[in-house]
Amino acid sequence: MQSKTDWARLKADDGMANPEHPETTVKHIVRGIVRRGLQPLPSKASISLRVDQDVLEWFKAQGAGYQTRINTVLRAFRDASV
Repeated sequence: MQSKTDWARLKADDGMANPEHPETTVKHIVRGIVRRGLQPLPSKASISLRVDQDVLEWFKAQGAGYQTRINTVLRAFRDASV
């Protein structure tokens, strides 16, 4: 089976949003493809959490996805505490 994917175009993509669909990026699409066949992600709970300003600024300085990273750190602490 021959792939019809334009690999050169994908490699040249800078990860910016598509003008036709600004909320969609290649990274977003690939994440959806990778999840196919896996168990559903557990649901998330929306909470209000007070943290020190410097801690929040540090997580935000790491780039997009700071809430996911905070969740990962909390999960690692939980798992290490068992």
